[in-house]
Amino acid sequence: MYATAVVFERPGEVAIRRLALHAPGPGDVVVETVASGVSTGTEKMLYQGTMPRFPGMSYPLVPGYETVGRIIQAGPDSGHRAGTMVFVPGASCYADAAGLFGATASTLVVPGARVFEIGSDLQDNGVLLALAATAYHAVQRAQGPVGLVVGHGVLGRLIARTVMALGSAAPIVWEKAAARRTGATGYKVMDPGEDGDARYGTAIDASGDAAAIDGIVARLRKPAELILAGFYGERVGYAFAPAFMRELTLSIAAEFRPDDVSAVIRLVETGRLSLDGLLTHRAAPAQASSAYRTAFNDLGCLKMVIDWRKAA
Repeated sequence: MYATAVVFERPGEVAIRRLALHAPGPGDVVVETVASGVSTGTEKMLYQGTMPRFPGMSYPLVPGYETVGRIIQAGPDSGHRAGTMVFVPGASCYADAAGLFGATASTLVVPGARVFEIGSDLQDNGVLLALAATAYHAVQRAQGPVGLVVGHGVLGRLIARTVMALGSAAPIVWEKAAARRTGATGYKVMDPGEDGDARYGTAIDASGDAAAIDGIVARLRKPAELILAGFYGERVGYAFAPAFMRELTLSIAAEFRPDDVSAVIRLVETGRLSLDGLLTHRAAPAQASSAYRTAFNDLGCLKMVIDWRKAA
C-alpha cells in the first residue's frame, strides 16, 4: 500500500513523494484523506529547522496533525467501520520517512483508537479540531475568568470563541498586526497600545512570541495568571519584579488530549462553538511548496488547507 505525501526533505525543502505504508493490523483503520491543515506553529519550525529535538524527529518527515478523511478499511478490532468520516490528529505509518506528525498524506494507516468520528456536515472545518482542542485545553487550564487573549491568529480566535462557548464573558484580544484585527465574532480586537489602562486577572498568550510576555504581565492585576498556549522556539523568560508584585501564576498549556478533542466536537455539534470563517486558503498537493510559504509568511492566510481531492 502506498500514499502520496507531503515530505519535508530537509529544512526549507518541501516535496511530494510516493511513500510505502505499513500494513494495517486488526486494530487499525485505513483513511482516505480529504483535507489537511497546515500548522503555522510547530510545522513552521519543522520547515525552518528551528524545532527543538523530540524523540523520533528526523528528516525526511511527513508533517501534519490536522487531517480529515473517510475510513476505507477498518480492522475488526478498530472500533470503526468503513465509510465513517474521521479527524486524524497524526500518523506514523511510513516505511521511508518519519511521521512527525505524519497526517499530511493521501492515505493513512492509523490505530482506530487514535481517530475521532465526525459528522459529514463538519466538512473541511474538521481540520480545525486540533487547534480548537488546543484552545479548549488552554482555557481549561485557567483558574479564573479569561479576560485577555494575546494574538488573533486561528488559535487566538478559537480561544476567544471557546471562552464564550463555555459561558464566560467575551475577552479582549490584542493583535499588533492590523491585517489580523478583523473577523472578530462577539469580542473586541485591538492593538495593545489602544487598550488604555485596563487590567486583567487571567490572560492567555496565543502569539507564540516570547518577547510579548513582559508586556502582558505589566497589564495584569494581583493575583495574576498567564497561560502560555503557543509553542516557543526560543528561551522563555520575563522580568521577575513585575511578576513578583502581581504574584504571577504562569502555566503552560501543552498539547491537547483526546478528551479535549471529544469536548470540542460536542461543542461544535451542539452549536455552541463555531469553526466557520477560519479556512482562508486552499491548495492542491502539487502546490505544496508555495502553499507552505504562503501559510508561513502571509498574514492574510489564517489557515491553509491542502485539498487531497485536487490530487492528480
